[in-house]
Amino acid sequence: MHHIILLFIHLFSRWATLYFQPSGAKVLLAENLLLRQQLLLVRRSRRRAPKLRPADRLLFGLASLCLPSRRLARAGLIVRPSTLLRYHQALTQLKYRWLYSPPAKARKPGPKGPSPELIAAILEMKRRNPHLGCPKIAAHLAKRFDLELNKDTVRRVLAQHDRQNADQDDGPSWLSVLAHAKDSLWSVDLFRVESILLQSHWVLLVMDVYTRRLIGFGVQATAVDGPNLCRMFHQAIAGQGLPKRLSFDHDQLFEFHRWQANLRILEIEAVRSVPYAPRSHPFVERLIGTVRREFLDRLFFWNGQDLRRKLELFRCYYNDHRVHQSLAGATPAEQGGSPSPPSADLGHYCWQSHCQDLFALPIAA
Repeated sequence: MHHIILLFIHLFSRWATLYFQPSGAKVLLAENLLLRQQLLLVRRSRRRAPKLRPADRLLFGLASLCLPSRRLARAGLIVRPSTLLRYHQALTQLKYRWLYSPPAKARKPGPKGPSPELIAAILEMKRRNPHLGCPKIAAHLAKRFDLELNKDTVRRVLAQHDRQNADQDDGPSWLSVLAHAKDSLWSVDLFRVESILLQSHWVLLVMDVYTRRLIGFGVQATAVDGPNLCRMFHQAIAGQGLPKRLSFDHDQLFEFHRWQANLRILEIEAVRSVPYAPRSHPFVERLIGTVRREFLDRLFFWNGQDLRRKLELFRCYYNDHRVHQSLAGATPAEQGGSPSPPSADLGHYCWQSHCQDLFALPIAA
């Protein structure tokens, strides 16, 4: 701004001389002003190609109107080739748009965008659940309000109305289904978490591969051995039936003799994954990442009892309310045969919190 003020002072100081100079003084004054502006730009930035501000472009444009083409070529010293190329591309697009665009009366109205109620619901969903991506938001709203909504519509709404929180990373999901393993294949895996007092806790996760239903969790605060592993498994499947097959990886913790004997007693066939290939055991690995990313990384727990209580809250939310892309927008409970909840109206709905206000989903009012 300081340089602009100096230029205007110089302009007004020379303005009085225009009445006493011949007609060529106007050209000299414009060329002098243009060169002074370029000199100030070079002094302001020591870079090879200084960045022009809108005020600089305005001054260059006004001064160029007073110069003939012969002198303008000599005065333009710091115009970058990229600027000329952008101007040329803009003029080219304007030319073809003017030549080939239909008249205004002949244009047909395009498809209507999302309604204001839907936009408000998408923004409120993202505000209450900032960790959810566009596919998950679209699946939740499409299921709850019984409408056709895809992730691209959600992404456009967030990009236009909520630029700060618009989701840019849309990773792939596991879409393959093990049809032959319907209601008969469960997966199990172990992971470790730290309490607020930095005490390590082992968590055994059991899931149904076909319905993606989270069977349960087993928690152990001490080191895991054969008897403890069996106790954690029975704790996770308490109140549930038994599968025909159980899938797990080649972790050394699953090599205990007591664990293998327990499976033989329960008449469960062990299915081992391919060694050093996490993609051969994808569903439970992805579920562990979901539990960590969406739940455990966003809260603290004090001890094993507190951890079990909070994991049970997440299990209810995951099975009954959280939609899944691999299940075509259904929940694991619906995949298992439970009825779908009633659809909500975009003009009249409310929000239901889960896991002690950690998640919020719309429901029919």
